[in-house]
Amino acid sequence: MINAERVAILIFHLISRCAALCAYSLSTQHLPFNSNNHHASRTSNHLNYQTATLIFCSRNKKNLLFQNSRQLSTILPPRTLFTRLLLDIYPARRTVLADSSNALGFARRLYSYRSPFGMINKVPPQPAPVWDHTPEQISAGIAKIVADSKKLSDEVAAVAQPTFENVIKAIVDGDHAQYGTIRQLLFYHNVSTDAAVRESSAKAEEVFREYNIELSMREDLFKVVDAVYKQAPALDAESTRLLEKMHLDFVRNGLALPKEKRDELKALQKALSSLELAYKTNLSENTESILFTKEELEGLPADNLSQLEQVEGKYKMTFKYPDVVPVIKYAKNAETRKRAFVGDQNKARQNCELLEKAVKLRAKIAKVLGYETHAAYVLEERMAKTPENVSNFLNDLRGKLTDAGKAEIAKLKQLKAAELSSAGLTPDDAFNIWDYRYFDRVLLETEYEVDGEKISEYFPVQPTIEKMLGIFEELFGLRFVEATGAERSVWHEDCKQFAVWQVVDPADEDNVEFVGWLYFDLHPRTGKYGHAANFNLNPGFTNARGERVYPVTALVCNFSKPTATKPSLLKHGEVVTLFHELGHGIHNLVSATQYARFHGTRVARDFVEAPSQMLEFWCWEPAQLKRLSGHYLDPGRAIDDGLVKRIVASKHVNGSLFALRQLHFGLFDLTLHLLADGGEVDVAKLWNEMRQEISLLQQGAEVTHGYASFGHLMGGYDSGYYGYLWSEVFAADIFYSKFKGDAMNKAAGKEYRDAILKPGGSRDEMESLKALLGREPTNAAFLAELGITA
Repeated sequence: MINAERVAILIFHLISRCAALCAYSLSTQHLPFNSNNHHASRTSNHLNYQTATLIFCSRNKKNLLFQNSRQLSTILPPRTLFTRLLLDIYPARRTVLADSSNALGFARRLYSYRSPFGMINKVPPQPAPVWDHTPEQISAGIAKIVADSKKLSDEVAAVAQPTFENVIKAIVDGDHAQYGTIRQLLFYHNVSTDAAVRESSAKAEEVFREYNIELSMREDLFKVVDAVYKQAPALDAESTRLLEKMHLDFVRNGLALPKEKRDELKALQKALSSLELAYKTNLSENTESILFTKEELEGLPADNLSQLEQVEGKYKMTFKYPDVVPVIKYAKNAETRKRAFVGDQNKARQNCELLEKAVKLRAKIAKVLGYETHAAYVLEERMAKTPENVSNFLNDLRGKLTDAGKAEIAKLKQLKAAELSSAGLTPDDAFNIWDYRYFDRVLLETEYEVDGEKISEYFPVQPTIEKMLGIFEELFGLRFVEATGAERSVWHEDCKQFAVWQVVDPADEDNVEFVGWLYFDLHPRTGKYGHAANFNLNPGFTNARGERVYPVTALVCNFSKPTATKPSLLKHGEVVTLFHELGHGIHNLVSATQYARFHGTRVARDFVEAPSQMLEFWCWEPAQLKRLSGHYLDPGRAIDDGLVKRIVASKHVNGSLFALRQLHFGLFDLTLHLLADGGEVDVAKLWNEMRQEISLLQQGAEVTHGYASFGHLMGGYDSGYYGYLWSEVFAADIFYSKFKGDAMNKAAGKEYRDAILKPGGSRDEMESLKALLGREPTNAAFLAELGITA
């Protein structure tokens, strides 16, 4: 029997290609062609092909209308063969194509995707999300989701004879049906330019959080889940893990407790959820700033100075990364650096009280649940298992790093003394925390000749992204195809959107399968999330009909905006950051689990950073650095070998001080969450004293409140910040074992993809590590990287 869909596709492709061949000469002579730019040449030829097809159609269909410069539509009779073919090819868009005016626009989209490896003549089987929600739609949407979930939960709880299918699978299928919508509605809070939309999204998050607390405390649901758990049904490995995790969730939420304790727990959890959301909102909506004169900003590169808004003859420095970090790093005036640093550390002061209340609530929740501390409760499900293990890990590392850190400070003090003497000032023995970034840069530029501004000229953001994607294409067999036509659907005009495909057979580049959607939102704006992060907007999973639902993931960063004379240029540290966050995105895209619960980065918190940290090594490999580079004025000119050598040599300059800074964060977090019974503590005093003692950097009499903007502590990393250093152990072990000396080893890339990325959290993380390494992981490579002898 002949497959009707394949016949329809063949017929349509033949019609389109014949149309293009007939009209090709009419279009190519009028379109730009840049023989010096391979990328531009391919793009132009692709546009010629598209335009030729559309010109042919326009000259042979009198009812073709050009509505605007970016979109074409046609008024074709709704029962034409053309429309019917399209409906057969892409039944998922039947409702859209029922209006045949969309038919030609859709036909155009069949050829709107290209990859550096050539054309991909396929339409993604799952359309990208549409980003046009109003505040009212967000509110109504979350209300419907809650109502639908409650209805399903009531039905499941009433099941007379609980089984895996009618309880566990039913709950999961219901969750799966809502995931994409929920995450999209809550994501607006981080990226929308409309304050009303952000506010509605934040309220929706609060509603959803509170409902989830109610849901997690339903005794009737626990009873049917518990009944299935006790049956110990024969299931596949991932389904068994799902049942175990779901049952443990209810137990950890207090369902084994008497009702009065459950009610107390529910009230505490709702209060905590409100605090966490308010803390997050205060940070994203923060508009505080400091005004500086041009003289006070002496040393700040012209590009960074031009990014600052001018107010009454002064320059306005906000506390967004692209504003404040360059001031601390380049301003010659120590008082300017101090004001910038202290101001940044004291922003969003209303969050101090919110964090302090949250710590007490967490301690109370842990006590109700029968745990000694909040840290003990959290770490039960982490790779580290206990607070003692975490404390031993952090303090052992601190002991090994402190002497090296003191030696690094002594070196930086010499640079400071030399600069003060050359300016005719009396050197002092103090080395303050606001001096660190400045003299760290001076050291790199003078002794290592690593000029951050010069380096950034070789990393214009858009070409660098394309080259990063090229590395992932080669290493993991992926194809990234930018959506520029009617399938482009973004929340802001600056966003980039890619359809991502996986090569099925390396011997056949045309044999690809869709993987998911990837977004980039890279520049700061009012109300936007202020740091760098990856957001998993829709996890991948298999739905109730046995169909694959594909992931949608987004990178949200805050790199400097392009100017009238220069594109956005990345410092080397920003290249590392971008590669790291893209690593999270790739994890979310490549993962192929049955259940969304285990998809991609939904692994143990103290392992989640390991895949991205492992990929950071590519930014320090000489061959890969050159591959990623290209001067913004001369794209064909890669960064020179001498500069690459100096960058690589500088990798661990002041590395002990950097690690000690991370230890301060980790030990502060752990100390707070080891407080039993909500014990009293002066958080500001703890923050400032621990920083000076652990990081070895002074701050005089200044009292700062950096924990007011320490978003990790209110965003899921409570009792877990140690995970950044913990997971670096695994990251270094993987790289040294599989990629060191041959970073583009495709066989190793496939092993890593299949053993670490694909399973996500569907199996124990240690099992995944051992599957890749063939042994238990060790810390030998991690210590070697830091220059420490075990």
